[in-house]
Amino acid sequence: MTASIERPAVEVRGLVRAFTLKGVLNGIDLEIAPGEFVALLGRSGSGKSTLLRALAEIDHEAGGTGEIRLPERSAVIFQDARLLPWMRVLDNVLLGISGARERGREALAEVGLAGRERAWPHELSGGEQQRVALARALVRAPKLLLADEPFGALDALTRIQMHALLRRLADVHDPAVLLVTHDIDEAILLADRIVLLDQGRLAADLPVDLPQNGLARAKRIAELRALLRRLLGVEEPPEHHEDAGLAPALGGQNG
Repeated sequence: MTASIERPAVEVRGLVRAFTLKGVLNGIDLEIAPGEFVALLGRSGSGKSTLLRALAEIDHEAGGTGEIRLPERSAVIFQDARLLPWMRVLDNVLLGISGARERGREALAEVGLAGRERAWPHELSGGEQQRVALARALVRAPKLLLADEPFGALDALTRIQMHALLRRLADVHDPAVLLVTHDIDEAILLADRIVLLDQGRLAADLPVDLPQNGLARAKRIAELRALLRRLLGVEEPPEHHEDAGLAPALGGQNG
Protein backbone atom coordinates (compact mmCIF):
# COMPACT_ATOMS: atom_id res chain seq x y z
CA MET A 1 0.00 0.00 0.00
CA THR A 2 1.40 3.37 -1.02
CA ALA A 3 1.75 5.90 1.82
CA SER A 4 -0.26 9.08 1.36
CA ILE A 5 1.72 12.26 0.70
CA GLU A 6 0.71 15.25 2.82
CA ARG A 7 -0.26 18.25 0.74
CA PRO A 8 1.47 21.57 1.38
CA ALA A 9 -0.36 23.98 3.68
CA VAL A 10 0.42 26.78 1.23
CA GLU A 11 0.88 26.52 -2.54
CA VAL A 12 1.75 29.56 -4.65
CA ARG A 13 2.15 29.26 -8.43
CA GLY A 14 3.22 32.00 -10.83
CA LEU A 15 2.24 34.82 -8.48
CA VAL A 16 2.51 38.28 -10.04
CA ARG A 17 1.56 41.47 -8.20
CA ALA A 18 1.92 45.05 -9.41
CA PHE A 19 0.98 48.55 -8.29
CA THR A 20 0.22 50.76 -11.33
CA LEU A 21 2.87 49.75 -13.90
CA LYS A 22 5.49 48.72 -11.36
CA GLY A 23 5.92 44.99 -10.85
CA VAL A 24 6.53 43.94 -7.23
CA LEU A 25 6.22 40.15 -7.46
CA ASN A 26 7.35 38.66 -10.75
CA GLY A 27 6.31 35.02 -10.84
CA ILE A 28 6.62 33.50 -7.35
CA ASP A 29 6.39 29.73 -6.82
CA LEU A 30 6.38 28.73 -3.15
CA GLU A 31 5.25 25.83 -0.99
CA ILE A 32 5.05 25.70 2.82
CA ALA A 33 4.48 22.34 4.49
CA PRO A 34 2.06 21.88 7.39
CA GLY A 35 3.85 22.89 10.59
CA GLU A 36 6.86 24.33 8.73
CA PHE A 37 8.34 27.64 9.90
CA VAL A 38 9.57 29.71 6.94
CA ALA A 39 11.35 33.07 7.24
CA LEU A 40 11.17 35.49 4.30
CA LEU A 41 14.18 37.78 3.89
CA GLY A 42 14.95 40.48 1.34
CA ARG A 43 16.05 44.05 0.86
CA SER A 44 13.54 46.88 1.26
CA GLY A 45 11.23 46.90 -1.74
CA SER A 46 11.91 43.27 -2.64
CA GLY A 47 8.24 42.31 -2.24
CA LYS A 48 8.25 40.61 1.19
CA SER A 49 5.21 42.36 2.64
CA THR A 50 3.44 42.24 -0.73
CA LEU A 51 3.76 38.44 -0.74
CA LEU A 52 2.51 38.20 2.85
CA ARG A 53 -0.45 40.48 2.07
CA ALA A 54 -1.31 38.31 -0.94
CA LEU A 55 -1.35 35.21 1.28
CA ALA A 56 -3.43 37.10 3.85
CA GLU A 57 -5.83 38.09 1.04
CA ILE A 58 -5.60 41.78 1.95
CA ASP A 59 -3.81 43.06 -1.16
CA HIS A 60 -6.94 44.30 -2.91
CA GLU A 61 -5.19 47.43 -4.20
CA ALA A 62 -2.69 45.36 -6.23
CA GLY A 63 -3.30 43.88 -9.65
CA GLY A 64 -1.86 40.56 -10.70
CA THR A 65 -2.21 36.92 -11.63
CA GLY A 66 -1.25 33.51 -10.30
CA GLU A 67 -2.66 30.78 -8.10
CA ILE A 68 -2.71 30.65 -4.30
CA ARG A 69 -4.00 27.71 -2.26
CA LEU A 70 -4.35 28.34 1.47
CA PRO A 71 -5.65 26.39 4.47
CA GLU A 72 -9.13 27.16 5.71
CA ARG A 73 -7.97 29.08 8.80
CA SER A 74 -5.19 31.64 8.87
CA ALA A 75 -4.19 34.56 11.09
CA VAL A 76 -1.92 37.59 10.71
CA ILE A 77 0.37 39.44 13.15
CA PHE A 78 1.70 42.86 12.15
CA GLN A 79 4.50 45.04 13.52
CA ASP A 80 1.81 47.15 15.18
CA ALA A 81 -0.27 45.05 17.57
CA ARG A 82 -3.41 46.80 16.24
CA LEU A 83 -5.35 46.52 19.50
CA LEU A 84 -8.58 48.47 19.76
CA PRO A 85 -7.97 51.00 22.57
CA TRP A 86 -11.61 51.05 23.73
CA MET A 87 -11.68 47.27 24.31
CA ARG A 88 -10.07 45.38 27.18
CA VAL A 89 -7.37 42.79 26.53
CA LEU A 90 -9.61 39.71 26.54
CA ASP A 91 -12.12 41.38 24.22
CA ASN A 92 -9.28 42.26 21.84
CA VAL A 93 -8.18 38.62 21.81
CA LEU A 94 -11.72 37.46 21.04
CA LEU A 95 -12.48 40.14 18.46
CA GLY A 96 -14.98 38.62 16.03
CA ILE A 97 -15.38 35.42 18.09
CA SER A 98 -18.37 34.80 20.37
CA GLY A 99 -18.76 32.41 23.27
CA ALA A 100 -15.10 31.54 23.71
CA ARG A 101 -14.00 33.52 26.75
CA GLU A 102 -12.35 30.54 28.44
CA ARG A 103 -10.41 29.82 25.29
CA GLY A 104 -9.33 33.46 25.23
CA ARG A 105 -8.12 33.25 28.84
CA GLU A 106 -6.14 30.12 28.01
CA ALA A 107 -4.52 31.89 25.04
CA LEU A 108 -3.52 34.82 27.26
CA ALA A 109 -2.03 32.43 29.80
CA GLU A 110 -0.02 30.77 27.00
CA VAL A 111 1.59 34.10 26.09
CA GLY A 112 2.34 34.96 29.73
CA LEU A 113 -0.56 37.37 30.37
CA ALA A 114 -2.74 35.39 32.76
CA GLY A 115 -4.64 37.79 34.99
CA ARG A 116 -4.43 40.69 32.51
CA GLU A 117 -7.76 39.98 30.83
CA ARG A 118 -9.38 43.24 31.98
CA ALA A 119 -6.39 45.50 31.35
CA TRP A 120 -6.65 48.28 28.76
CA PRO A 121 -4.19 48.25 25.83
CA HIS A 122 -2.59 51.52 26.99
CA GLU A 123 -1.65 49.83 30.28
CA LEU A 124 0.56 47.30 28.46
CA SER A 125 4.14 47.61 27.25
CA GLY A 126 4.93 47.17 23.56
CA GLY A 127 6.02 43.59 24.15
CA GLU A 128 2.85 42.81 26.10
CA GLN A 129 0.72 44.28 23.32
CA GLN A 130 2.43 41.97 20.83
CA ARG A 131 1.73 39.06 23.19
CA VAL A 132 -1.97 39.98 23.02
CA ALA A 133 -1.74 40.08 19.22
CA LEU A 134 -0.16 36.62 19.27
CA ALA A 135 -2.90 35.30 21.57
CA ARG A 136 -5.53 36.81 19.25
CA ALA A 137 -3.98 34.92 16.35
CA LEU A 138 -3.58 31.58 18.12
CA VAL A 139 -7.05 31.54 19.67
CA ARG A 140 -8.35 31.05 16.14
CA ALA A 141 -6.37 27.78 15.81
CA PRO A 142 -4.86 28.82 12.47
CA LYS A 143 -3.29 26.34 10.10
CA LEU A 144 -1.28 29.25 8.69
CA LEU A 145 0.25 32.04 10.79
CA LEU A 146 1.52 35.07 8.85
CA ALA A 147 3.82 37.46 10.73
CA ASP A 148 4.94 40.75 9.15
CA GLU A 149 8.02 41.93 11.11
CA PRO A 150 6.13 41.53 14.41
CA PHE A 151 9.17 42.28 16.60
CA GLY A 152 10.75 45.10 14.62
CA ALA A 153 9.60 47.85 17.00
CA LEU A 154 10.64 46.08 20.21
CA ASP A 155 13.81 46.59 22.23
CA ALA A 156 16.53 43.94 21.97
CA LEU A 157 15.78 42.07 25.21
CA THR A 158 12.02 41.98 24.59
CA ARG A 159 12.66 40.79 21.04
CA ILE A 160 14.75 37.85 22.32
CA GLN A 161 11.95 36.89 24.72
CA MET A 162 9.36 37.10 21.93
CA HIS A 163 11.53 34.95 19.66
CA ALA A 164 11.54 32.16 22.22
CA LEU A 165 7.79 32.54 22.84
CA LEU A 166 6.86 32.45 19.15
CA ARG A 167 9.02 29.40 18.47
CA ARG A 168 7.61 27.55 21.49
CA LEU A 169 4.00 28.32 20.58
CA ALA A 170 4.62 27.40 16.95
CA ASP A 171 5.93 24.02 18.13
CA VAL A 172 2.89 23.51 20.39
CA HIS A 173 0.16 24.63 17.97
CA ASP A 174 1.95 23.46 14.81
CA PRO A 175 0.66 25.94 12.19
CA ALA A 176 2.61 26.63 9.05
CA VAL A 177 4.36 29.96 9.68
CA LEU A 178 5.60 32.61 7.26
CA LEU A 179 7.66 35.26 9.05
CA VAL A 180 8.65 38.39 7.12
CA THR A 181 11.78 39.88 8.64
CA HIS A 182 14.78 42.04 7.76
CA ASP A 183 16.82 40.49 10.61
CA ILE A 184 19.16 37.72 9.44
CA ASP A 185 19.72 36.30 12.93
CA GLU A 186 16.00 36.28 13.65
CA ALA A 187 15.45 34.24 10.49
CA ILE A 188 18.24 31.77 11.29
CA LEU A 189 17.24 31.20 14.91
CA LEU A 190 13.49 30.87 14.36
CA ALA A 191 12.97 29.23 10.99
CA ASP A 192 13.20 25.72 9.61
CA ARG A 193 13.80 27.26 6.19
CA ILE A 194 14.76 30.69 4.83
CA VAL A 195 13.47 32.08 1.54
CA LEU A 196 15.18 35.09 -0.01
CA LEU A 197 13.34 37.54 -2.27
CA ASP A 198 15.21 39.76 -4.72
CA GLN A 199 13.45 42.12 -7.14
CA GLY A 200 10.20 40.20 -6.82
CA ARG A 201 11.68 36.77 -7.46
CA LEU A 202 12.84 33.92 -5.24
CA ALA A 203 16.63 34.16 -5.19
CA ALA A 204 17.39 31.45 -2.61
CA ASP A 205 15.64 28.74 -0.60
CA LEU A 206 17.81 27.47 2.27
CA PRO A 207 17.17 24.83 4.93
CA VAL A 208 18.37 25.96 8.37
CA ASP A 209 19.07 22.61 10.07
CA LEU A 210 20.67 23.91 13.26
CA PRO A 211 22.48 21.14 15.19
CA GLN A 212 21.83 20.68 18.90
CA ASN A 213 25.54 20.70 19.78
CA GLY A 214 26.83 24.10 20.88
CA LEU A 215 29.98 24.29 18.71
CA ALA A 216 28.37 22.73 15.65
CA ARG A 217 25.35 24.98 16.13
CA ALA A 218 27.49 28.12 16.36
CA LYS A 219 29.41 27.10 13.22
CA ARG A 220 26.19 26.52 11.23
CA ILE A 221 24.77 29.87 12.38
CA ALA A 222 27.95 31.64 11.31
CA GLU A 223 27.90 29.89 7.90
CA LEU A 224 24.28 30.80 7.26
CA ARG A 225 24.80 34.37 8.45
CA ALA A 226 27.76 34.85 6.11
CA LEU A 227 25.89 33.30 3.16
CA LEU A 228 22.78 35.40 3.70
CA ARG A 229 24.79 38.59 4.12
CA ARG A 230 26.56 37.83 0.86
CA LEU A 231 23.28 37.12 -0.97
CA LEU A 232 21.77 40.34 0.43
CA GLY A 233 24.87 42.39 -0.36
CA VAL A 234 25.44 43.25 3.31
CA GLU A 235 29.02 43.74 4.47
CA GLU A 236 30.02 41.51 7.39
CA PRO A 237 31.04 43.61 10.42
CA PRO A 238 34.44 42.96 12.08
CA GLU A 239 32.79 41.50 15.19
CA HIS A 240 29.31 40.07 15.64
CA HIS A 241 27.80 39.87 19.11
CA GLU A 242 24.05 39.47 18.49
CA ASP A 243 24.08 35.69 18.70
CA ALA A 244 25.32 35.72 22.29
CA GLY A 245 21.87 36.74 23.49
CA LEU A 246 19.71 34.98 20.91
CA ALA A 247 21.10 31.46 20.77
CA PRO A 248 20.79 30.65 24.50
CA ALA A 249 17.24 32.02 24.53
CA LEU A 250 16.17 29.58 21.85
CA GLY A 251 18.41 26.70 22.83
CA GLY A 252 18.08 23.79 20.42
CA GLN A 253 14.52 24.40 19.33
CA ASN A 254 15.36 24.33 15.63
CA GLY A 255 17.41 21.17 15.85
